[in-house]
Amino acid sequence: MSNPGNLPNISAELFHLPEVDRLSPTPRAMHAPRILLLYGSLRKTSYSKLLALEAARLLQAMGAETRLFDPTGLPLPDAEPDTHPKVQELRRLVQWSEGMVWSSPERHGSMSGIMKAQIDWIPLSQGSVRPTQGKTLAVMQVSGGSQSFNAVNQLRVLGRWMRMITIPNQSSVARAFNEFDEEGRMKPSAFYDRVVDVMEELVKFTLLTRDVSPYLVDRYSERKENAEELAKRVRLRAI
Repeated sequence: MSNPGNLPNISAELFHLPEVDRLSPTPRAMHAPRILLLYGSLRKTSYSKLLALEAARLLQAMGAETRLFDPTGLPLPDAEPDTHPKVQELRRLVQWSEGMVWSSPERHGSMSGIMKAQIDWIPLSQGSVRPTQGKTLAVMQVSGGSQSFNAVNQLRVLGRWMRMITIPNQSSVARAFNEFDEEGRMKPSAFYDRVVDVMEELVKFTLLTRDVSPYLVDRYSERKENAEELAKRVRLRAI
């Protein structure tokens, strides 16, 4: 708590100065960073999936624990109740994760519908839990033609909307059909080097923020809203 000074619109008891000590928790979590990877295509040869698998190998080599969600069988949003097994599987993985990788093909200048459907099934809140808030995110895309950034830019917007910490770096693989060998492994290239950069940055940001994410996303407006809701409930009980 602090004195907000000449700020008449501020609730003094809810106005908190940022505290550097709260950004350095002791002790820190020592378990492997938990990263969930989503990809946006159901094709037999899915380059967004191959890119996600390559990212998963890199993450594991960097000490992370990974899970890859298979969107096969996931219904369109609102076409089935959220009790559908694939929806529940996705939501359990999101809650398990501390960071995510979203890998989408670019189709008609946009992310794929399959990619968007997965994100749309992730709620902003589940009871008192906000499944994505404060978690890290890396975004990637594959293109059939020249390099583009439409899909990753859109994924960034969604990451912000989901209140995630989207890392600065990103990967866009042009002419993806040329970048993977017959075994589905990514060939050496500047594109591959960028994927390494992105995964390294994701692990670093996850290690940096996972212990303090509740504090990082603690907001004055939400503290005020919660206080007002509590006061309202108390008034109702007094009637």
